[in-house]
Amino acid sequence: MIIYPAIDLRHGRCVRLRQGRKEDETVYGDDPVVVARRWAAAGATWLHVVNLDGAFGELAGAEGDELPPSLRALREIAVAVALPIQFGGGLRCWEDIVRAMALGAHRIILGTAALENPALLSQALAAYGPGRVAVALDARDGVVVTHGWETTSTLQADVVGRRMHALGVEHVVYTDVSRDGMLSGVNVAATVALAAATGLRVIASGGVATLAEIRELKAHAADGIEGIIVGRALYTGDIALADALRVAEEA
Repeated sequence: MIIYPAIDLRHGRCVRLRQGRKEDETVYGDDPVVVARRWAAAGATWLHVVNLDGAFGELAGAEGDELPPSLRALREIAVAVALPIQFGGGLRCWEDIVRAMALGAHRIILGTAALENPALLSQALAAYGPGRVAVALDARDGVVVTHGWETTSTLQADVVGRRMHALGVEHVVYTDVSRDGMLSGVNVAATVALAAATGLRVIASGGVATLAEIRELKAHAADGIEGIIVGRALYTGDIALADALRVAEEA
């Protein structure tokens, strides 16, 4: 079971949002590299990095900059720590994908683009392989949301998951957005049900608050639950990363 410490980037800073609302932001660090090094020192084996600027369509950098701040942060994190980075947020075209990989992402996550442009998803899978391309299934009440969680589709998460699996996708990140950043507990039942319904290897996300939830998800590893993204709980101290890693490695 992989524990993915989350580093959410907005305007070059490390932040956490509540339920994905950009107006409800808490800044946890002005230097994401410092945060990345902290998680690496605590024993992390992966990092989960999200470009919220890209997810919200706020891609502009400062005048004269070669990259927007959050993409510069991705590059700096990749140089600073020798960990694979799972990276998503605003990857909407082939050039975005190639750039993210060139900046240091080991695995990219397609969300909106995977639903709206399956040909792009297929192109990425063919170029990089299913181990390096994941899909974000973000849902509210089981219905998929897109465009930085600001647009609600008419599609159920399990229906989309089966479509993704048919295209060759192996990994998905499933987030119950109503719980994200709320420390209200991850939606274990929906996460396990998604894995069972689709045959996908699911990375759980959204609201992880206790070690007990990590143990509960780990109990379903054989059912397709591959990893857990932990965000706000690490920053508030409700969960220590070393403890989460220990639980994830328990026999």
